[in-house]
Amino acid sequence: MKAMARPLIIVGSIVVIIGALLPWATFVLNDGPYPDKATLEFFDAPFGLSSFRLYLEILGLAGLVFCFVPLRDKIRVLKAVGWGALGVALINTLFIIGDGGGFGAVTVADGVTAFGGIAAVIGAAVLLYGAFQLPAEPKVVINPKLPFWAEWLILLVAFVALLLLITETLTAGGHSGVSDPYIGPLFLSYLSAAGALLGVLWAVGVTKWISDMSERHRIFSIVVLVACAVAVPFTSLGNDYWMTITANIGVYAATAIGLNIVVGLAGLLDLGYVAFMGIGAFVAANLSGAVAAEFGIRLPFLLAAIVAGIVAGLFGAIVGSPTLRVRGDYLAIVTLAFGEIFVRVSQNNIGGLTGGSNAIPNIPDLSLFGTGFNDSLTIGGVQLPSGVLYYFLIVVLVALVMFVFGNLKNSRIGRAWIAIREDEDVARAMGVKTGKLKILAFMTGATLAGLAGAVFAHKLATASYDSFQFNQSVTLLAAVILGGMGTIPGAVLGAALLFVLPEELRQFSDYRLLFFGLALVVIMRFRPQGLIADRHRRAELADQDVTGESLDDTVIKEPVAVAGAKEAGA
Repeated sequence: MKAMARPLIIVGSIVVIIGALLPWATFVLNDGPYPDKATLEFFDAPFGLSSFRLYLEILGLAGLVFCFVPLRDKIRVLKAVGWGALGVALINTLFIIGDGGGFGAVTVADGVTAFGGIAAVIGAAVLLYGAFQLPAEPKVVINPKLPFWAEWLILLVAFVALLLLITETLTAGGHSGVSDPYIGPLFLSYLSAAGALLGVLWAVGVTKWISDMSERHRIFSIVVLVACAVAVPFTSLGNDYWMTITANIGVYAATAIGLNIVVGLAGLLDLGYVAFMGIGAFVAANLSGAVAAEFGIRLPFLLAAIVAGIVAGLFGAIVGSPTLRVRGDYLAIVTLAFGEIFVRVSQNNIGGLTGGSNAIPNIPDLSLFGTGFNDSLTIGGVQLPSGVLYYFLIVVLVALVMFVFGNLKNSRIGRAWIAIREDEDVARAMGVKTGKLKILAFMTGATLAGLAGAVFAHKLATASYDSFQFNQSVTLLAAVILGGMGTIPGAVLGAALLFVLPEELRQFSDYRLLFFGLALVVIMRFRPQGLIADRHRRAELADQDVTGESLDDTVIKEPVAVAGAKEAGA
């Protein structure tokens, strides 16, 4: 059957291209841009296609090209192309069937033959099957070292391209917060095509090369990433809807990075972490001068945020104290109990500090040089959306939390935390003071969460216990695990996915959370170490070949716990 692999790929690619050119529906899609309010009939030329049909044409041509181009890792490249094409074709075919009222919407009805979607699905399946029949080849490793100016230029281009890819993916279908039945499938189509592109780049080793390059020029990479984050309001995401979404993502990303210290580095399962964020929010609200606040004082925001972080850190030390006696499932129960206690306390308004069910509303807006943070702003003739100053503040917050996490992870304390995570008994035998370090992990993570909560309260202009329920703790924990435990980009990416995907899938109504959950299951099945894995996690969870050697590029010769404990010292 392996001899038929190339013919199958060729035939499948051609059928995908033909399917993109054929009619897709027996009725007129005139309620929205699907795509560009087209009837999904014939177009004048292949290059006249748009939206998901253009993606299919490009993926089909890519399958033909990669089939004949000599590549060392052709099987992974063609798998990425095949999965991308199958995703685009299947998503849109199923949507047309559902929107058209049945299978007749994509076959023959009223004298119209529309089998473009079915042809594209069959072609993509054949292409993918042919890719699986190709003989296995060694993974490509691209790691040339160039002059520093050339690597800086490549990193700059890569990060800008990533920014454009993200903004175009999020705004696929013209999402601006307005309900549109075509947004969901168009977003998933763009996501499938973008996933195919990233899969090809990963298969040929480009992503690993850029990642290594970024590690060699860490400071430059951070500066460019911060600049890209600042540039977001000037892109297609520069509207009120996306400013609110991205600001919330930033707050939860900062909180997830703090949780990454507790879970990702120290390996302590915390199911009540969002309570520290709530403590920071309520402390900042009480020091904001709000009418409903218990204290009739108003401190400058920076001072109030610092106090909120300190108070949250003290509670973190209190909660961390039982970790000296418990671990594993028992620790999870202790932290879960703390989270529930916090919710009940804030709900019952004990001491008048939380406002109870009325919360603490009307927190005064922050201002800078007479401009409110919730006001719109004009820079260089460009009208920026309202709330953009809060977005910039949150970018600074995330950068600060990243700086703290990065320095802690690479310090002696961070190595000791990793040793505790891998094997606490071995770490203690090597001289690591596990008790004090576990309390320090809780206190540090809680302090960062308190700072994020202070910003969050001012951004929402209210502090309510509804914002700090148990499901938020689960979401933060999922963000850390999904993105990659122990990594900064992983926590940010995990938080972004967990808050963006539900918004983009909102058009699927009751099936939204079902699709969302299935996506998480698939990601964890094929990427258990997280989307952006720490080198220790990559070594632990990398696939093993028949010889027992890791297929991953990273091989740790010494047990991680022993190595980390040796580096941490007594």
